[in-house]
Amino acid sequence: MEGNQLFPVFLKLDTIHTVLVGAGPIGLEKLSALLANSPNAKITVIGLEIHPELQALANNSGLVQVIQKEFAASDLDAADLVIAATNNALLNQQIRTEADARNLLVNFADKPDLCNFYLGSVVKKGDLKIAISTNGKSPTIAKRLKEVLSDNLPNELNDTLQNMEALRNTLNGNFAAKVKKLNEVTSVLVEEGEKPKKNFKWLIWTTIVLSLAVVITAFWHKEPEFQAYLVNLDPIFYWFLLGGFVFAMIDGAIGMSYGVTSTSFSLAMGIPPASASMAVHLSEILSNGIAGWMHYRFGNVNWKLFKLLLIPGIIGAVTGAYLLSSLEHYSAYTKPFVSLYTLILGFVILSKAYQVKLKRGKDKIKKIPLLGLFGGFIDAVGGGGWGSIVLSSLIAGGRNPRFSLGTVKITRFFIALMSSLTFITMLNGAHWEAVAGLVIGSALASPIAAKVSNKISAKAIMVSVGIIVILVSLRSIVNFVLKLI
Repeated sequence: MEGNQLFPVFLKLDTIHTVLVGAGPIGLEKLSALLANSPNAKITVIGLEIHPELQALANNSGLVQVIQKEFAASDLDAADLVIAATNNALLNQQIRTEADARNLLVNFADKPDLCNFYLGSVVKKGDLKIAISTNGKSPTIAKRLKEVLSDNLPNELNDTLQNMEALRNTLNGNFAAKVKKLNEVTSVLVEEGEKPKKNFKWLIWTTIVLSLAVVITAFWHKEPEFQAYLVNLDPIFYWFLLGGFVFAMIDGAIGMSYGVTSTSFSLAMGIPPASASMAVHLSEILSNGIAGWMHYRFGNVNWKLFKLLLIPGIIGAVTGAYLLSSLEHYSAYTKPFVSLYTLILGFVILSKAYQVKLKRGKDKIKKIPLLGLFGGFIDAVGGGGWGSIVLSSLIAGGRNPRFSLGTVKITRFFIALMSSLTFITMLNGAHWEAVAGLVIGSALASPIAAKVSNKISAKAIMVSVGIIVILVSLRSIVNFVLKLI
């Protein structure tokens, strides 16, 4: 017979006595795993050299006894379960022999041939526990699967378990009737992810088509000189064409920073903050529309979260765009504030480059509409930041990363659209050569950004981008201060 022949069981370690042989780094790893799953486990640790962290862990437990001595056969007399964490082949063989003589189950670290049971990778969500076994073939694969399940299984599953227990206790009738009722209740868990209503699907498509038509019409009629640019292009167009391409490639590689890099570049090239922000948002309409649609197709959108973010986000974005456009004549004074914002984001990018893993909070962030309002406003004023502010806050607040990303992407389309329409309506001179360069450049980069991203170090790019944004922003701020002096 082929495949995994192991029989999975879950042991109540608080009802039996476990002997752990080996108190070094491997023993520390095994003891940590045992206590993480069974804090009240009764464990005796035996070893000649005791790792300080293992001793501290045992002291904190109160139920773990650490004995510093050589292993002896008599150490297994009172054992119910044995785990060996040593690199001594002769000692391992002795432990296996003595365990077999006492009919004890024994596990050996990284010695699958000696084991008669394995310790699997464990995913825990409250009372839900999932053990993963690769039949001893690849602990690394088991570890990766654990990470995937931990990130994608919602914490709400534990609440569901508690509700199911309460429901189960209220059911009457025979066993078959109870099973039928529970099957009906839990059938939702195996259905496809939450989908919007069919009418909402057509609303999305209608909005995309009409909005693009409005933007194109506004481009064509609001600025008659725009048509002249198609024939006699200003040389600055080519700089922004190259810039839009590079910034989109960076965004494709690290999944962020398009807004801040584009805005910093625009300000350094002398483009006023409002026109710079408009260029960024116009170039993001198509890319975010496509990304949002793909997340919708894959069922990665939390529609309740979408509704909470959308209206406040649009209100914040339109307000920010209106205020920034109204102050376009005072761009010499607003530019330093926008540069200060990009300077802060530059440090954020730099810090993320060295951030191993974002810690997620235990409690979900509650004030979603306020987050959307603030994120939309700052995004419009600073030319970017919706993803950095909203997505980071949602994940840090305990939201599922996959659904948070899908929801933020599809709402970003509407934020970019409404910001762009506000800028186009308000601005008389919009520096179309810069706008067109960013739009076309980013569009050209989109199809190949994903392929290139796999061949470039994301950390190196983030460090480089962070430093460049910081230097460019500082340059703009210093120039403003020098003019005042």
